Amino acid sequence: MARFVFFGGKGGVGKTSMSAAYAHKLATAGESVLLVSTDPAHSTADVFDQEFGDEPTPVEGYDSLSAVEIDPEREVTEHLMETKRALGDQVSAGIVNEIDRQLELAHQTPGAHESALFDRFIEIMREADHDRVVFDTSPTGGTLRLLSLPEYLGGWIDRLVEKREASIDLYERAAIGGREPRRSALGDPILARLRERKEKFEFARETLRDEAEFVLVANPDELSVRETERAVGSLAERDLPVAGVIVNRLTPAPDDDENGRGARFLRDRIATEEERLAELEALDPPLLAAIETRVSEVKGSFLAEVAAELDIETTI
Repeated sequence: MARFVFFGGKGGVGKTSMSAAYAHKLATAGESVLLVSTDPAHSTADVFDQEFGDEPTPVEGYDSLSAVEIDPEREVTEHLMETKRALGDQVSAGIVNEIDRQLELAHQTPGAHESALFDRFIEIMREADHDRVVFDTSPTGGTLRLLSLPEYLGGWIDRLVEKREASIDLYERAAIGGREPRRSALGDPILARLRERKEKFEFARETLRDEAEFVLVANPDELSVRETERAVGSLAERDLPVAGVIVNRLTPAPDDDENGRGARFLRDRIATEEERLAELEALDPPLLAAIETRVSEVKGSFLAEVAAELDIETTI
């Protein structure tokens, strides 16, 4: 497996349980692991019965496992404030209020969360000194938008850099007399910021393709199977490797001598699930595990049981 492992899938399929089980598997195998939750509906704290925040916190009971719960709303607010500060230093006082108004509107637009979270992703990938970083991501749609940013915004920033360089060149040509031009490409702060963003996106693009893998979690129902199929296709279009699929919450079979109404229901349910399981097995990524429903939440001893069932490597 790669150093950065992303768990994704439809909302409610059990991504947090599976990513926590994999982190447990890695940590008990002796690797240093950072588990990162980016799902707004954080439940990593519930799995380990421990509160986590924005900075890595050691997980109690483990020698080499830490966890982070990223607050998307906080990241968006901090991203907004940083942008305000950067622009406020470069524009006249007369238009600062208008810029603030436009940025507040941008805060509410689709993609604001993804852009802010992406910066945090890059920061974690650059600074983490762990053997492995496991990401428990938001539902598939948001994750795919997030992972699309290097491609979409990378090209946009390239064009902004070109335009800014052209405008600086024109300004310098228009300088009259012997006065020193007030702008130059060498010291232009806006150009420097654009180039910094460009470098971040290039780093993210290379890291996601060369050092990351994706594990998709699905339930044995039609909606989940279809979303998994679409996710596999979308990741392939972006040249992002899918390590495999975990099918979660399979129905346990009744004993052979059980023939009551409940047993008949379970057998009919299992027959339907087997059809969905066959569809998932037909996908290109391998099936990494088929996990039966537990009688309670996947935590404690159940976490260790599920971890043992995951057919995922624990060495890089």
